[in-house]
Amino acid sequence: MFSFLTSFVVVAALWLQGPVAKPGQPAAPAPGTGTQPAKPAAAPIPWSATRRLAIEDFQARPKSYEKLAALTTTDIKAGAACRDFVFTGTVQATFDPALSWFRDPKNFTPQLLRHEQLHFDITEVYARIMRQKLVVFQAKADCAKLQPAFNNLTKGVYAEWDREQNRFDAETNHGLNTVKQDYWEKQTQIKLAQLEAFAAPQ
Repeated sequence: MFSFLTSFVVVAALWLQGPVAKPGQPAAPAPGTGTQPAKPAAAPIPWSATRRLAIEDFQARPKSYEKLAALTTTDIKAGAACRDFVFTGTVQATFDPALSWFRDPKNFTPQLLRHEQLHFDITEVYARIMRQKLVVFQAKADCAKLQPAFNNLTKGVYAEWDREQNRFDAETNHGLNTVKQDYWEKQTQIKLAQLEAFAAPQ
């Protein structure tokens, strides 16, 4: 049996409006560096249509010099295997609580969380696109040449996903343009519905 895993992480950020901490200011103590024992890192959260992100999911702490209001880290993990010359592939979109944060939870707004959730939803769109491509790939997969062919497939999807995340932030001004934010939400829901056949089992 031959198998391997590829992964590509996208970090999405929302910029602050107004004054921010300057580089060189003392950083907040990192988790686990004080007298309290370090907490184990939270496990990645798989995307779910029924389990939406909450402020408690953003467990990391920003550096003192960060100019961001929030940071979301999502990932698409793709795996492939050949057993007895039969190809199988797996794809999962996840959110990483240990690398995601709100700068100041006291200034949390539902609008900000909506923007971060949509970054995760866009990640799921591209996970479904990858699953869709794997259906075609599986029909003609050559197990003897699996790794380079699979890497080429995932590399293309990862590049499209990264461009889409950047375009989302640019067009919505990191969620501050509510009209564009609403448009992206509607378009993303349409894409998820169109790709429903390639959703992961819940």
